[in-house]
Amino acid sequence: MSRQYLLDLAAAAAPSFDNFVAGAGNAELLSSLHALADGGDIRALYLWGPPGSGRSHLLAATAARAAGQRPCLRLAAAALAVAPALPRGALLAIDDVDDLDAAGQQALFACFIAAPAERPAMLLTGARPPLRLALREDLRTRIGQALVYEIRPLSDADKLAALQNHARERGMRLDPGVLEYLLRHRRRDLPALMTAVDALDRASLELQRPPTLPLLREILPPTQSPEEPSATHGPRPL
Repeated sequence: MSRQYLLDLAAAAAPSFDNFVAGAGNAELLSSLHALADGGDIRALYLWGPPGSGRSHLLAATAARAAGQRPCLRLAAAALAVAPALPRGALLAIDDVDDLDAAGQQALFACFIAAPAERPAMLLTGARPPLRLALREDLRTRIGQALVYEIRPLSDADKLAALQNHARERGMRLDPGVLEYLLRHRRRDLPALMTAVDALDRASLELQRPPTLPLLREILPPTQSPEEPSATHGPRPL
């Protein structure tokens, strides 16, 4: 059977801290992001991790929380062309600084060297640690002087618990073998795993069959072998 059960799924909830599965290794990071959103003493924070790690989710969640408490401008790196004029106390949130072009790099550097009263607080994200960013050296140095966090990956036990909880919220009763199959044979970042659970739920309802491992194998053939490395983790769709 070949059906595109991954399409037309319910829209994901807006990113927030409440719908992010953090695991045990990211408590300090979340605390710092809360402080940044609330106007604390953090002046610049750089958050990095590979695709699927949840860095864009956390940037959006921080910007959403900040918007009710301080001026906030959230941009994709490709949209930054000139240093924005922001009011005092503002937060500038820029996703994927790896994608900054020459003008964007100059604009971000200008934010870093602005007079203290004019300098926004900054939340930046990227796929690599500061020293490995393909940016001009003076900008890499400034980013490296920020408060830097790597998003810590979820353990398989964390992922299984999150997937079981997600299934329960959808009214599904899943055999552990279904989730273990997903971890072995599908993309292992949490958003992709939860999308697969959603697809299984939809197929189960449409075909009037229980959400079993045989059904999962029919609708979602393996995309990786057990030996392939896992990705990290990310947001928990509601």
